[in-house]
Amino acid sequence: MLSARESWRMFEIMAEFVEATERLAPIRPAVTIFGSARVEPGSHYYQLTETIAHKLSNAGFAVISGGGPGIMEAANKGAFNGKSPSVGLNIQLPHEQHTNAYQDVSQTFRHFFARKVMFVKFASAYVIMPGGFGTLDELMEVLTLVQTGKIRQIPIILVHGPFWSGLLDWIENTMAAEGMISQEDLDLLQVIDDPDEVVEAIFRHYETCCLTPTPHDREILLSL
Repeated sequence: MLSARESWRMFEIMAEFVEATERLAPIRPAVTIFGSARVEPGSHYYQLTETIAHKLSNAGFAVISGGGPGIMEAANKGAFNGKSPSVGLNIQLPHEQHTNAYQDVSQTFRHFFARKVMFVKFASAYVIMPGGFGTLDELMEVLTLVQTGKIRQIPIILVHGPFWSGLLDWIENTMAAEGMISQEDLDLLQVIDDPDEVVEAIFRHYETCCLTPTPHDREILLSL
């Protein structure tokens, strides 16, 4: 019985990938924004995220978030009130996650790993706001994928330097200093606090390369 259930689960996972890919494929270019679900509306982080998302949306980028409350809601809200689509990739959780009301495109996942692939697959940039374990998980995931060449190099922007300073010090003075990563890996991250500069940094990155994935990039993404 257990073996049969596991086999059928594979079909559920396949269906989740297929449905999400078909819904999200037309949404290009896009920026994925991560951050805490626990941030309250009206807080500095919430307002900063909403401003960044609104500017990205008006600049022509769809904005993808986790579809829940806190930073995710702020990202969707900013994009929803802008010119480009607001996308929520929701996850079924026993607590903390509920779907926010600011989504032009809403896709719900049962499996974290399928959702994580979609965050990466359709993103031209990552903007990482202050957050907890889930935010760190997504940050380390995209850094690993870029470092190992599993996806093309895209802007990875940390917003609000004071929040990230301790982590960045540890990465540079412990990880890099002890040879666990190379000095060049430190260049994968940018720290930017100003919303306009976030948008400018993404455009600057793509001045010398294609904003949307090339056929070669798409082939690489098939191996995610």
